[in-house]
Amino acid sequence: MEDYSQEDWGNHSQDLHGYPTDQELDEIPVTKRTLKIKQESSEEAQKRDIMQNIVQILESVQLKWELFQSWTDFSRLHLSNKLAIFGIGYNTRWKEDIRYHYAEISSQVPLGKRLREYFNSEKPEGRIIMTRVQKMNWKNVYYKFLEITISEARCLELHMEIDWIPIAHSKPTGGNVVQYLLPGGIPKSPGLYAIGYEECIERPLSPHTERRSSDAGKEGCVDLETLSAQASLQVEMEPTRITYCYLGIAEVRTLQQCLFLHFQANTKTFNKDWVGINGFLSQNCIVDPGVSPKSIYIKFVEVERDFLSAGSLVECLEKAIGYPLKFNN
Repeated sequence: MEDYSQEDWGNHSQDLHGYPTDQELDEIPVTKRTLKIKQESSEEAQKRDIMQNIVQILESVQLKWELFQSWTDFSRLHLSNKLAIFGIGYNTRWKEDIRYHYAEISSQVPLGKRLREYFNSEKPEGRIIMTRVQKMNWKNVYYKFLEITISEARCLELHMEIDWIPIAHSKPTGGNVVQYLLPGGIPKSPGLYAIGYEECIERPLSPHTERRSSDAGKEGCVDLETLSAQASLQVEMEPTRITYCYLGIAEVRTLQQCLFLHFQANTKTFNKDWVGINGFLSQNCIVDPGVSPKSIYIKFVEVERDFLSAGSLVECLEKAIGYPLKFNN
């Protein structure tokens, strides 16, 4: 009932003004009605993933829901010019649990102005909420928010909206040493940057594959193609994912200078006592014959220098990704 407005139910009931008899049912061709499934676009999927990530952040900091009662809620001074992550929630007369209707990072528009749009019936966002309350789809409407700094907003933008850039490497020189090849176009300006590496997760052999392998063995004769196919299925590889391991703040130096210092360290002077991100990157340059180094990636976003000292940037990113940064501790 919550999924349909009253008009939708009215139209639906008119379509069902009479039930067909058994004879009429037999006469209805099977192909008369076809189920149309709307394919989700990549843009819609991306928006859904971003919202789920924002909800995850709000839940991880354990904020309490505030009941929306009047416009004065949003005219308070502490809401006027702040940036924030916020969520809109609701419950129903049948279920008191509060569920998310929407979540957003208000990084360009002050929180107070953005929330007022969600509770103003003249705005598209507010019209949806007002209609659902008036039609008793919802009982109450709630909101929650986490205040953030400009630098934290850029940090979340770095995570959610900026794509990873792969770092190429040269062929081994001097026996077993490779050199990183940084891409061009890295800004000569302050900002934030992240370094990550690609890892491939192996899954155990599926029961279906094991069963096919044992059945083939029982037959006594297996051609080479079958054996080759089974061998390739012995390890089912999940899609690779990039793991964050370091968040850098280019405040004193530029983004270009910081990344150059990380990746152009002289591997000849590598010391086993080195720790942190530079030690990790240098060790990755020393490879065994025939073995490629671990794939390394970077991403970056420009931020004005005056804003970089505010906020808790490492903790902000760790909450967003859901795990600690290995080389920031």
